[in-house]
Amino acid sequence: DVQLQASGGGLVQPGGSLRLSCVASGFTFSSNDMRWGRQVPGKHLEWVAYINTDGGTTHYRNAVKGRFTISRDNAKNTLYLQMNSLKPEDTAVYYCGKVSGGYWGQGTQVTVSS
Repeated sequence: DVQLQASGGGLVQPGGSLRLSCVASGFTFSSNDMRWGRQVPGKHLEWVAYINTDGGTTHYRNAVKGRFTISRDNAKNTLYLQMNSLKPEDTAVYYCGKVSGGYWGQGTQVTVSS
């Protein structure tokens, strides 16, 4: 079974940074495009960042461009999201996902507040 476990969330002040990690199992991680998404209560899950199999291609939602960086370590089956210059509107539950098949894993809460 596909398993995606995100971690690294927490409470941070505006302007701060967090690094999310997602450990994948149950499929060939290195052969799959991956993404991060986020969801706030009452709204649909929205994609935030995308990365292809070797990390050579990335895409970002306009709202996070220049502040967030997606990366991956295929040897460790791990996906990352470095989040800098965090804003209150970044507050959400963040999920990592496997693009093929539309899988989303368990999320991690990120709260940006003073």
